[in-house]
Amino acid sequence: MSKFSQPDIIVVGLGPAGACAARKAAEAGCTVMAIEKKAAAGTPVQCAEFVPSMVGVEVAGLSDTCRQAIDSMMTFVEHDAPDRMANFPGQMIDRQAFDSQLVQIAIDAGVECHFGVSLKSVSKAGEMTLSDGRILKAEIIIGVDGPKSRIGAAIGQINHELVETRQISVPLLHPQSATDIFLSADIEGGYGWLFPKGDTANLGLGVDAGQKHRLKPLLDNLHEDLVRQGRVGNEIFYHTGGAIPVGGMLECTGRLGDGAVLLAGDAAGLTNPVTGAGINAAVISGHYAGTCAAALKGGDGDALEDYQEDLEDLFKPGLDRACKRRQQILNAFRNGGPSREELRTNWIAYPEYWAA
Repeated sequence: MSKFSQPDIIVVGLGPAGACAARKAAEAGCTVMAIEKKAAAGTPVQCAEFVPSMVGVEVAGLSDTCRQAIDSMMTFVEHDAPDRMANFPGQMIDRQAFDSQLVQIAIDAGVECHFGVSLKSVSKAGEMTLSDGRILKAEIIIGVDGPKSRIGAAIGQINHELVETRQISVPLLHPQSATDIFLSADIEGGYGWLFPKGDTANLGLGVDAGQKHRLKPLLDNLHEDLVRQGRVGNEIFYHTGGAIPVGGMLECTGRLGDGAVLLAGDAAGLTNPVTGAGINAAVISGHYAGTCAAALKGGDGDALEDYQEDLEDLFKPGLDRACKRRQQILNAFRNGGPSREELRTNWIAYPEYWAA
């Protein structure tokens, strides 16, 4: 690995939020270095790979990574007939290709990217020790290192509430253009999903972190049910999974020593606490973080406060509603289990979710 430069800005994490933040700061004339613990962008995939259509506005060339268009959502509550949400446009993407494209755009903008390098620790003075023993310090740190962010922890901003997920890729026996959602009193604090990608599908399930031990049997049962129905095949192409933050938005700014810190994406708690959706928020918050970092470098003393306010304006109302609904359904699970009505009330496809 080549010797590191001493950049204006260090970005920790090169998922969608990190790549977008690094690119924006570099385009504004800052010297930017980004590190990523994975050996390559987007590998392994830890994502259901659905994105809403609006992401295309934020990411040029998104269609290059699209594998299938989505037009609706089908919600299965227990074993009832599904309820269809007709207007639910989006795309199933190839997440590895998506992340790789964003990183390449960042590199083209001048970002110095290093893969296979992780952050081991960060001091209160902002000195970062990397996995190869190097110690770096920058005027500005952007923490985009996921739900268990070391940068977030360093400034006291930690995602305490998590959902654990498990996903398999299986043959899809009949084409479909809807995402399938499975709600059940057996799936505590989460839901199951079947997301089509042409002739394959992502079949997954998420549960409250305390129920992680039930993930495999629950997903096995869902897979077996869909095989019996003739919807998917027995073969499993790959497994994946991971944690998702579901506690709502954190304070997205802070300081370490004389340096500024920004959080974005999962590290900032911007993932929806009910659906687990986070790619759109990651891309948008990454853009804002990079722009803010460049403004700070340029001497804008109000940039940190403006960044927090901008993210709150964009995301907090929706996240607060989702937190409220998540707490309601968790209370139902802890008091004998939710009814069908409660499952519907706390899912986005139903008008009750959006009521005051």
